[in-house]
Amino acid sequence: MERRTIGAGALAVGAVGLGCMPMSWAYSGSRQRGDASLRTVHRALDAGSSLLDTADMYGPFTNELLVGRALKERRQDAFVSTKVGLLVGEQHIVANGRPGYVKRACDASLRRLQTDVIDLYQLHREDPEVPVEETWGAMGELVQAGKVRALGLCAVGARGGRRSGGRLHDATIKQLQRVQQVFPVSAVEAELSVWSPEALESLLPWCEARGVGFLAAMPLGNGFLTGTLTPGQGFEPDDVRARHPRFTAEMMAANQPIVAGLRRIAARHGDEVTPAQIALAWVLAQGRHVIPVPGTKQERWATENAASAALRLPPEDLAEVAGLPGARGSWD
Repeated sequence: MERRTIGAGALAVGAVGLGCMPMSWAYSGSRQRGDASLRTVHRALDAGSSLLDTADMYGPFTNELLVGRALKERRQDAFVSTKVGLLVGEQHIVANGRPGYVKRACDASLRRLQTDVIDLYQLHREDPEVPVEETWGAMGELVQAGKVRALGLCAVGARGGRRSGGRLHDATIKQLQRVQQVFPVSAVEAELSVWSPEALESLLPWCEARGVGFLAAMPLGNGFLTGTLTPGQGFEPDDVRARHPRFTAEMMAANQPIVAGLRRIAARHGDEVTPAQIALAWVLAQGRHVIPVPGTKQERWATENAASAALRLPPEDLAEVAGLPGARGSWD
């Protein structure tokens, strides 16, 4: 698989990563199987998807334990990214950016991941009660201590007010400018997909201009862009899509032209090419610093996603994607 680099330290990873969250958190709990997910991680590594993206809150903790089982056998094949800063309670999630907590959480993640070093340590969310510079400073000390190789900022939470367009990431950019003064930012993780392209307007250019890697979260639109979901099919109560404004039966039906467009482009590339691969190829085409991180818990999808790294979209295909109708949500 093509290799891409993250940050000024030129940390090399496969062009398509693996989002491990669905294996333990947020998607259809009844379908989560540890051994099957472990096989998926190994399949992804075999295909060159070396970046494994997890977080201590996924589970909580169980996702890191799962990834750790794979790392114990294949640490040299993997680039592990995990996150800190969120605590999961019974019915709520709270931020904790206190320096002492960050350092303890890192040690705990290292134990669960069965590794001596975390390749990319991301701040999951800023703690409103702690200056972000203090949190980031503690994370920088972890790099200096040899426990972490590089730091990143997760901006996936910037989903509200989607209709504000490019202004969506203004707060993230201000945050990045602040922490950059304390310790270098190597990567930013934020949503980017055919149906959520907002990062293209300001956040992606900010990263490109500074040599910061961009991890594209939810590049398949929470599964919608694969074309495998049926409007009105329903989701389990613990599935995040059960509460997502784009996954009501009405909105899934209204957004079918987006999937139809991806299918049309895929057909021109051969019978084996899927809408999901076109969606990932579009994300890859947004810059050499962009690494899509599609999440899955199934081997077949990990294999399919990895194969998209070899797909090149000509200008006419990129223009056709750009001309697809914008995604609609229940607020429209």
